[in-house]
Amino acid sequence: MDLLPFAAAHAVTVAAWPTSAGEAVMWCGQKEFPLPARVITDWQRDEDVRAHVLMADERVVGYGELWLDAEEDEVELARIIVAPDSRGNGLGRVLVRELLARALAAGYSDVFMRVHPHNGTALRCYRAAGFAPVDTSLADRWNAAQPIDYVWLQHAVDAPRT
Repeated sequence: MDLLPFAAAHAVTVAAWPTSAGEAVMWCGQKEFPLPARVITDWQRDEDVRAHVLMADERVVGYGELWLDAEEDEVELARIIVAPDSRGNGLGRVLVRELLARALAAGYSDVFMRVHPHNGTALRCYRAAGFAPVDTSLADRWNAAQPIDYVWLQHAVDAPRT
């Protein structure tokens, strides 16, 4: 498995992965379904976004982003998704572990994630990767500007690497 930088050629593949409108909303908040590839390429315009793809046997099997915030000295792992035919095999944890390694190697010790509250599969994956809920008051403050009340997670520094 290799984690490589995202290339525009990957957008069509990744855009096809949400299997329903509900899944698209839980994954990236987009209500348009099917998701156009341009949405994914447009995300790359933000200079603080570092998108990656997980490759297995020369095939793209996962996608995820690092949202860098130098001012706050933190990074958020975001828009993580695994190809539908590759789910259930631990690739989500591999992808999260690789993204986390990139964030830590870049010098960020505070690593966060936000998860749709109905995405139980993702929550289990991220908790298994060493993420734990942030304090309720902090989550409430961060959710004040959000369209829904996300579950906010932070990587525990002393968490075992999976």
